Amino acid sequence: MAAMKPRTGDGPLEVVKEGRSIIMRMPLEGGGRLVVEITPDEIKELQEALASVKY
Repeated sequence: MAAMKPRTGDGPLEVVKEGRSIIMRMPLEGGGRLVVEITPDEIKELQEALASVKY
């Protein structure tokens, strides 16, 4: 039987490398987290998009 990870619900923004994958966990308004598997190219695109935002 495979090990089960507990579902923690809310948590901080987190980006980790798991095996060959890069996993981003982003907290959502109202609770929970969005979990996305992304590639190094997508990380560069996301970084550029975020850097272009004026606030």
